[in-house]
Amino acid sequence: MSHPSSPLSPSRPDSSAAGSAAAPAPVVWADPARRAAFEAWLAPLVASHQLLPATLRPASADASFRRYLRIDTAQGPSCIVMDAPPDKENCRPFVQVQALMAEAGLNVPQILAWDEAGGFMLLTDLGKQTLIELLQPENPQAALQWYLQATDVLLDWQKASRPGVLPAYDEPLLRRELSLFPDWYLARHRGVTLTDKQQVTLDNAFNLIVAHNLAVPSVFVHRDFMTRNLMVPLQEGGPLAVLDFQDAVYGPITYDIASLLRDAFISWEEEFVIDVTVRYWEKARKAGLLGAHSASGWGADFGEFYRAVEWMGLQRHLKVAGIFARLTLRDNKPKYLADAPRFLHYIRSTANRYRQLGPLLQLVDEIEGTTPVTGFAYGRM
Repeated sequence: MSHPSSPLSPSRPDSSAAGSAAAPAPVVWADPARRAAFEAWLAPLVASHQLLPATLRPASADASFRRYLRIDTAQGPSCIVMDAPPDKENCRPFVQVQALMAEAGLNVPQILAWDEAGGFMLLTDLGKQTLIELLQPENPQAALQWYLQATDVLLDWQKASRPGVLPAYDEPLLRRELSLFPDWYLARHRGVTLTDKQQVTLDNAFNLIVAHNLAVPSVFVHRDFMTRNLMVPLQEGGPLAVLDFQDAVYGPITYDIASLLRDAFISWEEEFVIDVTVRYWEKARKAGLLGAHSASGWGADFGEFYRAVEWMGLQRHLKVAGIFARLTLRDNKPKYLADAPRFLHYIRSTANRYRQLGPLLQLVDEIEGTTPVTGFAYGRM
């Protein structure tokens, strides 16, 4: 859930295959002028990329205003069209981050053509199966190798980091994201007006969260690194492909690993989460991404690192609860709010673990009408 205007990966891709006997699903254009602009842009690309316009069909929809279409080619491999209305979406960050990721050796879509003024882009197609479609929470052993691959991809991205290239994930941005929770989840969705005491509780919790998250080393941050944004390789043994990276920033190293293992759409037992996190931590240390970045040797202790990941995850969960409420109430996309209980569980689990967050846990319990959390690992810290 990266930038509030584009928090999520595309939804599951289409099931129609190239050459299928079934007719492709129609592409609906709400604005005839936009359809005309698209057709004018596509026309000269048909010959140069051997496109088959009659095969154009929906591929997936984004939580933002962009959508993706799939189009077959005479050569065999299909292509993806990004439709991003320029008055609502800026594609420059996508182009910048795509170049950075490609330079870092990541498997990302290649940009074949781009009409910046029109908001259309032609991309290589990285497949139809997202990683989440292969995963089963009841079978973590089968998922382990996929997650280890994902952390290797993440490390390649982080090792390419340098300051001054991407926007800073700084205090103002962290606070803007946190404000989505009271503004959209509490006030708009739950209809709650906080008392002065409750507002102080929330402010104090946010101050703690921001301070913890700014204390860790900075790297390139994908900002929505989760299994719906990782594509299963088209060739067996190939690297996972990475999508939805346009909101990347330079900030806390804990963010993407928290996103991966405290996923918006799939949950794992903590034993599995710790197993993957400690393997990632060991590799990050060897790569010089942790202690080498601070005089104090931050992150040399896994317990310290894991706590920092939890505090970063808490920021993300509060933000996402707000985003999901906004998608429902402002953007008429109610399906996302169905996953809000997962995030409330994450929030309450983390708040229960740390004594400093006890007042936040009590506040959430009051609003949600839930009973206190018990039985989580490590006890209170």
